[in-house]
Amino acid sequence: MTARWLSWLVVVLGVSAASAADLPPPMLNALEQAHIPLANVAIEVREVNARSPLFSHNADRAMNPASVMKLLTTYAALDRLGPAYTWKTEARLAGELDAEGVLHGDLILKGYGDPNFSEEQFWLWLRELRNRGLREIRGDLVLDRSAFELPPFDPAAFDNTPLAPYNAGAEALVVNGSVLTLRLLPRATSVQVLDEPRLAGLALDNRLRLTARPGCGANWDDGIRATVAQGRLTLVGDYPAACGERNFYLSPLPHRDYVYALFRNLWQELGGTLSGGLRDGTAPATATLLSSHESAPLGELIRATNKFSNNLMARQLYLTLGLSEAAPATPERSRAAIADWLKSHQADFPELVIENGAGLSRRERISARHLADLLQWASASRFQPEFESSLAIVGLDGTLRRRYRERAFAGHAHLKSGSLDEARSLAGYLQSRSGRQWLLAIMVNQPGAAAAQPAFDALLEWLYQQ
Repeated sequence: MTARWLSWLVVVLGVSAASAADLPPPMLNALEQAHIPLANVAIEVREVNARSPLFSHNADRAMNPASVMKLLTTYAALDRLGPAYTWKTEARLAGELDAEGVLHGDLILKGYGDPNFSEEQFWLWLRELRNRGLREIRGDLVLDRSAFELPPFDPAAFDNTPLAPYNAGAEALVVNGSVLTLRLLPRATSVQVLDEPRLAGLALDNRLRLTARPGCGANWDDGIRATVAQGRLTLVGDYPAACGERNFYLSPLPHRDYVYALFRNLWQELGGTLSGGLRDGTAPATATLLSSHESAPLGELIRATNKFSNNLMARQLYLTLGLSEAAPATPERSRAAIADWLKSHQADFPELVIENGAGLSRRERISARHLADLLQWASASRFQPEFESSLAIVGLDGTLRRRYRERAFAGHAHLKSGSLDEARSLAGYLQSRSGRQWLLAIMVNQPGAAAAQPAFDALLEWLYQQ
């Protein structure tokens, strides 16, 4: 680092030369080259079980952690609910089921916030309903979503891409994340589109054009625009033949409409009939329980949440923390549950701001010191293996499977990354080549924060060499 750079930091930003000098020189050089002032960086690095940090800078400052906020949500859920916690979804009958398999009334599906009720699980469950004797529903499909009490949600509010799966909001009954997978297959002069799953009542209007544009970059799908109107999903734009076969993911329908469309399609495939339509409602006390589906355990589900940074699953986990038998989950009750959980650790995070628990927010805040505290608690927890294994193994899996493949520390760190236009973050555990165990939390908040990535890489490389 040059003397001129240090002097500029001291005079303009009020950062002491001593504190700057404590940080690894390769990281400081990368920050300088990216023109990122240290005032916009917060970091804390500790050796696991150490009482004091190896180095710390702006560690008490409230920062936007982006998806790294999922660490707080998933560990709070793991510690408070336990790794064996499961979610149920109930099928109840409001009416009489006769010996011929005819339900003279409504079928009620009641959800409790299952974060990952897949299409395959839903199909198997509906097949079980058929095997239990239900064949014809002479009433409506009623969705009971009363376990979550939520304000109106606008999927376009964050970045004006309402059909992007990462923008889906939480709800007590969600199936398959409400995701539609479109398989794009280039043919001689056109693009064939295969949709999975089939959604009853949603027609596909494919207007994609095959182009000979060379190469297929990371933003290959920027030229595709999808819209939904009057029961029709329309795709327009250009698709490069050089991309070969690719998947294009959308959330074309609100959760309730997606469940209904998927139910209609699968129920018909299973030989069942539905005479009525879709209604929202609450299962009456007199409704008969026909079957209850049980989710995978929480200890398994947080792996998908963290490794693949699944926003919807994190939202579902966060709201589950506020759910009780006495009252539905609300954002306020979930925030109170997090506060109670922190008190149980004799901790106070005064800077903490939680909007949805997923990090897809411009409001959420936490400090690097408290992220490091969280990692320290987890490392000493009885559930440490479940938590650490939920993080991406750098260079091997999850969101970090490609980023560090050629680095010496590939396979030696479990980390969670976060990225927004104005925030870049990284936190987790790293084992150095000497066997020392480190935990780290680093956040950069400024426009174009992605420029900080080389500094993050330099920090990991430096720690690995210690």
